Amino acid sequence: MPLMKSKGGRRRGDTWVVSVFVIIQIGVFIATMLVNDCWTNSHGDCLLQNLGRFSFQPLPENPLLGPSQSKLDEMGALRWILLTEQHQTWRLFTFPFLHGGLFHLLLNLSSIVYVGVRLEREFGPIRIGIIYALSAFVGSLVASLFLRNTPAVGASGPLYGLLGTLLSELVWNWKFHTNKISAIATLVFVFVCNFVLGFLPYVDNFASIGGFISGFLLGSVFLLSPQLQPVAPNKGGLVEYGVKSYINLKLKKKLDRPVLRIVSLILFGLLLAGCLVVVLHGININSYCTWCPYVDCIPFTSWHCKDTEASCETMVSNAQLTMTCIGNGNFRVYPFTNISRARMNDLCNLIC
Repeated sequence: MPLMKSKGGRRRGDTWVVSVFVIIQIGVFIATMLVNDCWTNSHGDCLLQNLGRFSFQPLPENPLLGPSQSKLDEMGALRWILLTEQHQTWRLFTFPFLHGGLFHLLLNLSSIVYVGVRLEREFGPIRIGIIYALSAFVGSLVASLFLRNTPAVGASGPLYGLLGTLLSELVWNWKFHTNKISAIATLVFVFVCNFVLGFLPYVDNFASIGGFISGFLLGSVFLLSPQLQPVAPNKGGLVEYGVKSYINLKLKKKLDRPVLRIVSLILFGLLLAGCLVVVLHGININSYCTWCPYVDCIPFTSWHCKDTEASCETMVSNAQLTMTCIGNGNFRVYPFTNISRARMNDLCNLIC
C-alpha cells in the first residue's frame, strides 16, 4: 500500500536523488569503519572480531555498533570545542552524512528509502533533493546550538526533513487523501523509532528537530496539491467531492496557497538566518537550559552523558599502560603501550 494516495491521477516519475544520498551515506560509513580499524587501533579489543578491520568497538564504548569517539571526530562529527574554539566550520557539512553505528545506519537509511522514495515519486527529485539538502544543513545549525564535549552525528536530520515534508503535505492537502490513517501511522512510527535511537550516545536529536521544522516549512513552499478531478455524486445523493466542492476547493487554493508559501518561506529564512547568527557568535543554549541535554542523551548503566572533559594519569611499565581517572579514581591496566593520544582520550572517557 502506498504511503500517500491522493484522489487523482498524478504521474509517478523515476527516482534517483534519494538513492544518491543513500549511496553516499553508505560509502561514508564504510570509510569510517576503515579509518576506525578497531583490530589495529584497539589491539583486537573489538566486537565481532572476525570482521577484522570492520569490527566494531566494544558495546560500552559504542552501543550502536560503530567506531570510536576519536574516529568520529576525525571523520567530521560535531563537537563543541572543535566548532567554537578551533573554528572547524566544515564539520557543519560532514555532520549530516555520519552515522553513530550500524544500528543507526540501518534504521536511518531504511526510513529514508521508505519515506523519501515515495515523496520523490510524488513530487519529483528536484524538489525533494532541495528539501533534503536544506533540512540537513539547518539540522546541522540547530545541533550546533546544543553541542557538548562529545562527538555528535546528524544523519537523521535530513530524514526528519522528509518527515516534516510528509506532514506538511498531509496537513495542506488533507481532504485530497484517501489513506490518511496509514500515512499518519507511518509518520509517527518512523518519527518515534528514530527519535528514541537518538537518546543513545553520538546520535543528535536536535538535528532531527531542526530538520523536521525546516522540512515542514519547505514542504509548504515547494509541494503542490494533487491533480484532482471532480467526483460525481453517488446514488444516495451524498457527495464525497462533487463538482461544487471541487470548485470551492480550487478557488480557495488559488487564494491562500501563495500566502501560505510566502509565509513559510519567510519563516524558513528567519530560522536559517537566526541559527547562523547564533552559531557564528558561539552561543551554547545548554548553558541556559539544564534539561536540554536529556533531549539528546539519556544516561544508562552501559554509557553516560557527561559533558566534562575526562582527565587521566598514565603510567607505562613492563609493556603495560595503566590509566587512572583523576575525577573518580578508577583505573585500568592495558597490555599495550603503543597507542595514540586520541585513543588514550577514548580509553580515559571509558573509565571516568
